[in-house]
Amino acid sequence: MSIDASNPLPKYVQLRDLLLDWITSAGLGVDDMVPSERELSTTYGLSRMTVRQTIDLLVAEGRLYRVPGKGTFVARPKIEMSLVLASFSEDMRARGFEPGARELIRQVIPASGHTARMLDIAPGTLVHHIERMRTADDEPMAVERSNIPAAMVPGLEDHDLAERSLYEVLENEFDILLDSGEQTIEAGICDSADSRLLGLPAGSPVLVMQRRSFAKGQCVELALSTYRADRYQLHSRLDPRQHGD
Repeated sequence: MSIDASNPLPKYVQLRDLLLDWITSAGLGVDDMVPSERELSTTYGLSRMTVRQTIDLLVAEGRLYRVPGKGTFVARPKIEMSLVLASFSEDMRARGFEPGARELIRQVIPASGHTARMLDIAPGTLVHHIERMRTADDEPMAVERSNIPAAMVPGLEDHDLAERSLYEVLENEFDILLDSGEQTIEAGICDSADSRLLGLPAGSPVLVMQRRSFAKGQCVELALSTYRADRYQLHSRLDPRQHGD
């Protein structure tokens, strides 16, 4: 395949698609090197500036990464963020990764006004505040901050959550089965604290997810999680259009 001068798509966009097709057809895997800008410029008859624009785009999309002085390489594919009610551990295992967790903060604190409203409890009610860094195959993926009314889970502080699913603990130890939820996902900027935990430069783009999880209609958990945008993407199924008469 070659660049089509009659195609209305910009040449750098055409080259993006050609490179992605070539990476697949050539069987390149994670960390394999792609041709240099000079080689691509010669192969496709494009200026170095156009080729660099394409590589910049693929790096920004998380499909390639650069190593100064060495070259450009195939990046790990992004993980699709689950849009169903499932724990991080369940989600990672379903995708073939080994989930992990490192506890950062665990304390029982009075609920703020916002937290209380989201949990449908009175302000000042005691809640378990749990912060953990979540990993997949030992790679930092997200920072989770969960709030659970203390009265619902007496003794939760005695259960180790370092390498366990919180949802499994709720089900197995407290007979709380989460059966529904709602979540909001938006773009955000990584602050200095989370950037150190996630191994990202401060100011990097992240996905911020707020989730409320319910059991039998009662809100059990309010979670605010920061996910690496370079390792996650969103995917959803679109229902058929409903045509009018």
